[in-house]
Amino acid sequence: MSDKQTLEVYADAAQQYADGFARSKDVDQKSDLRGFLGLIPAGGHVLDLGCGPGHWAARFKNEGLQVDATDASPEMVSLAKSDFGVDARVETFDQMTAKGVYDGIWANFSLLHAPREEFPAHLARIHRALKPGGAFHIGMKLGSDQGRDSLGRFYSYFSEDELRDHLKTAGFTVTRSKRGNGEGLAGNVETFVTMTTHA
Repeated sequence: MSDKQTLEVYADAAQQYADGFARSKDVDQKSDLRGFLGLIPAGGHVLDLGCGPGHWAARFKNEGLQVDATDASPEMVSLAKSDFGVDARVETFDQMTAKGVYDGIWANFSLLHAPREEFPAHLARIHRALKPGGAFHIGMKLGSDQGRDSLGRFYSYFSEDELRDHLKTAGFTVTRSKRGNGEGLAGNVETFVTMTTHA
């Protein structure tokens, strides 16, 4: 994700996001976390792709995993380091070049900021970065088309069937899917889906 306007919104709201939404979502997504961790070997190597302020990467570290964390927002990466002790780095989705490195990749409501036409290429990079059988968690808001929210952030929306088709084409098998509703940074309640998959 490298959309300038979206990055500017997160730069301005990074601390607000870290203090509020990021921590509250930890509670709501306990089952997602368990499903993902259940597929990772002890001491495994995971990537938090689009890590935001680093709250999930910190959880993975606490589980004894080797953790990489990336985000396109320098402000979010700075918070990950200062607030959660995560050694994150600034990196966009299309800058990921890893091959067969990770036991798991966690992309929790990050890929939704990528244009729809770029989504298949990002999934291909993720699949390539995983070890055979590696786990992949994805969270996305449901809908169609793409555009900006009231804060100016760019979003791409997919139906659940579209997501399943994209994941299958990229070589993933979906093992768990969960729908929910939640209020985001813009204050709107939206429907989302989280999926646990493996390569």
